[in-house]
Amino acid sequence: MTIVVTDNCRLCRFTECVTVCPVACFHADDDMVYIDNNVCIDCRACIPVCPVKAILSEDDLADDQKHWIEVNAERSSALPVLEDKQPPLPTAESRRAELGY
Repeated sequence: MTIVVTDNCRLCRFTECVTVCPVACFHADDDMVYIDNNVCIDCRACIPVCPVKAILSEDDLADDQKHWIEVNAERSSALPVLEDKQPPLPTAESRRAELGY
């Protein structure tokens, strides 16, 4: 099963997901985090802890979100592993409110 980070993470980059990941499969850039599904063990621990519901199983992706599978694969392979919780982006709270969370 593929687990992906979607656009809800953009401009938030809350990293609660990183703290529960047993295998260090998260990678980050300046806008958001991504999952490396070559490392992910599909434990799904990250899904319920995301405060903006940005992390989804492939089965739960809407058709217009399926491109995030490829985005996560490409971006995670190009970025360093994120193993520790980071401060959210300065735009995180306003983005969370915009998303309704």
